[in-house]
Amino acid sequence: MATKQKTGNLIDRLKWVLSLSVFTLAIVGNSYYSAIPFLYRVLGVVGLFILGLVILALTDFGSNAIKLMRESRTELRRVVWPSRPETTQTFLIVFGSIVVLCLVFWGLESLLSWLTKLVLG
Repeated sequence: MATKQKTGNLIDRLKWVLSLSVFTLAIVGNSYYSAIPFLYRVLGVVGLFILGLVILALTDFGSNAIKLMRESRTELRRVVWPSRPETTQTFLIVFGSIVVLCLVFWGLESLLSWLTKLVLG
């Protein structure tokens, strides 16, 4: 059982190295082939990045990441987003609270400054 896990771990590491090599090839190739028209270089870089991501998706980490993204997407569909009036009301309440707290802190700071001047002369 341990040998199978080590083999799987080694294969995952090789996939990571291969994927990083593909990413590096995309970046270095983009600068090396600067004479080639921009559109073709962009298509090459995008294609290589997609290939690298596909290779990463075949690792244990990648498959777990894809599973997490699918679950997150499902959860986002369940969220009940506030309406525009609710958002506006919440903003006004928060903004009003901030203004009131700023005035309270300004008054407290002024009082403490006055008391400090009174005590220290």
